[in-house]
Amino acid sequence: MRDKTEMMAKVQGRIVSTLDTVKKVITNPVAFFKDMPRSGGFPDPLIFMILTGVAVGIIQAIFAMFWFGFAIAFASIIIVPVFFAIFGFVSGGILFAIWKIMGSQESFETAYRCGAYASAITPVTAIIGIIPYLGGIIGLVWMMYLLVTASIEVHNTQPKKAWIVFGAIFAVFAILTISSQFAAKKTGGHMEQWQQEMNKDIEKMTPEDAGKAAGKFLKGMEKEIDRK
Repeated sequence: MRDKTEMMAKVQGRIVSTLDTVKKVITNPVAFFKDMPRSGGFPDPLIFMILTGVAVGIIQAIFAMFWFGFAIAFASIIIVPVFFAIFGFVSGGILFAIWKIMGSQESFETAYRCGAYASAITPVTAIIGIIPYLGGIIGLVWMMYLLVTASIEVHNTQPKKAWIVFGAIFAVFAILTISSQFAAKKTGGHMEQWQQEMNKDIEKMTPEDAGKAAGKFLKGMEKEIDRK
């Protein structure tokens, strides 16, 4: 019983600490990155990323319940934190390379910590992201600002250089984000139109016509399988 109580106290303490860090990153990122420990091991930032991933997973699960059902919603709660944990090291490596090119003398661990704590905004951007086009751009601009701040306060990069480098990188991401949303909307519109036309055709069909159409479809599938 005592072990269970101690475990619960540790979990609660970790959650309170995570929420406090999230608040600091969102409200005063300059002070946070200026005071951020540049070393101390990977467990703390890794756990932070996993907990923010859990929050994002829950938010996405709530939205998914309306469109995809319970199974997909439940899966997102498990998959998203795992993705955050893995992607944290990948993004840390990318940021480490970028900052090295920019002249930083900091270690991979420091780069990883910067990226991990910048993820504090992801639960908020997950909600904002439902706004078509604008939501994704807001999230990108916010993340760019945090990484520029980390560049200046942690990696001692000149502000102008930091804004140019990360501005160019995130401009590309912004173009890709808008393009993908346009493509998704266009595809969705075509699918909806096709479905409406199919429904009209089905409504006009007699049971005999529907049976003949299904038979032709199955025969066509058999021929394709035989060819392969």
